[in-house]
Amino acid sequence: EVSARLRKDLLRGLGKHSHHKAPVKMLPTFVRATPDGTEKGDFLALDLGGTNFRVLHVRVEEEAQKVLKMDSQICAIPQEMMLGTGEQLFDHIATCLGDFLESHNLKGQTLPLGFTFSFPCEQLEIDKSILIRWTKGFNCSGVEGKDVVQLLKEAIHRRGDYHIGSVAMVNDTVGTMMSCGYKDQSCEIGMIIGTGTNACYMEEIKNVKRIEGEDGRMCINTEWGGFGDDGCLDDILTEFDVEVDKTSINPGL
Repeated sequence: EVSARLRKDLLRGLGKHSHHKAPVKMLPTFVRATPDGTEKGDFLALDLGGTNFRVLHVRVEEEAQKVLKMDSQICAIPQEMMLGTGEQLFDHIATCLGDFLESHNLKGQTLPLGFTFSFPCEQLEIDKSILIRWTKGFNCSGVEGKDVVQLLKEAIHRRGDYHIGSVAMVNDTVGTMMSCGYKDQSCEIGMIIGTGTNACYMEEIKNVKRIEGEDGRMCINTEWGGFGDDGCLDDILTEFDVEVDKTSINPGL
């Protein structure tokens, strides 16, 4: 029964006229293919999606068909920052990135950056993503309805001591699918079970009625954590579910 209800909501989210009100957002990611093993180069990655924030430097070589080098550093996000201003949060991210570049002698380089921001966003382009709402205990002011890539760039610009190259905005489900897909090209689903839960998958573009075009495929970020937000699961919630929801920082979500 729950499966049938979820399937119905997945289809609502893909619909041209129904996606606006769909609790399961089915967001286009503008990622059109999984890796084919020929990718190579040096890349930076930022991963924000919980109480910790990670900075990574990844080197990929085509001949070896594998990640040759991966350095990472974890930065904590204090509780008060999760509930403070958006400017504070992005300044903290820019500082952590700057410290990482300094300690790994990368400050002189301008490397492309993958930004994993694991909150419900409406992605308009690969480098433009609007935060729909905060979840997972975050509630920073001045970010909902804004382009988070732009907020990151502004924070880096305020520092003025390093530069980054092109930015690709990637949901954590997409990053998970892509990292597995690099080793196994049959991988076409990414799933997260952590502070929150979510999944993405490769969909035929002709089934994604909300965007133009018929040819090829695109990865869809389901945002299935929203399943039930419209009350469609109320008949199976227990009193404990209701209490946990009511006392959470994001009640109703």
